[in-house]
Amino acid sequence: MIDIVAWFVIHLAVVFWAVRIPVRYFNPIGFFYRPRGWEKKGAVYQNFFKIKRWKKHAPDGAEFLKERGFPKKKLLNSKTPYLKSFLLETCRAELTHWIIIFFAPFFFLWNRFWVGWIMILYALIENFPLIMVQRYNRIRLLSILHRRGEKI
Repeated sequence: MIDIVAWFVIHLAVVFWAVRIPVRYFNPIGFFYRPRGWEKKGAVYQNFFKIKRWKKHAPDGAEFLKERGFPKKKLLNSKTPYLKSFLLETCRAELTHWIIIFFAPFFFLWNRFWVGWIMILYALIENFPLIMVQRYNRIRLLSILHRRGEKI
């Protein structure tokens, strides 16, 4: 029960913090967020992970955040300012999931060794698919904006 409560508190705390980071701190083509060569312009997510089949079922935390959330389940329009906002929000969401993973080793402090490893596995299984969705969407958005001749 302690682990369930701890994960709940970690999720809430990280999201509470992350939604307050000004978007000016996110750079979708900066070192941490930029597309990598191994991602093959998003093809690795579609060909290997079949992301188009399951990403529509991924949860979107914006539903719970009301005024601070940015819905990322689907595109609401195709106007450039909206696409740029969406692009920046993929960075915020990816950072949020990486930070949540970062907290997993703390579960070794009060759990048995094998339970600590289960908590790490849980963090990876829960967050990696959501990170993949953000990276896949970011690659697609960058491509659209690049074709439009937009500066990022």
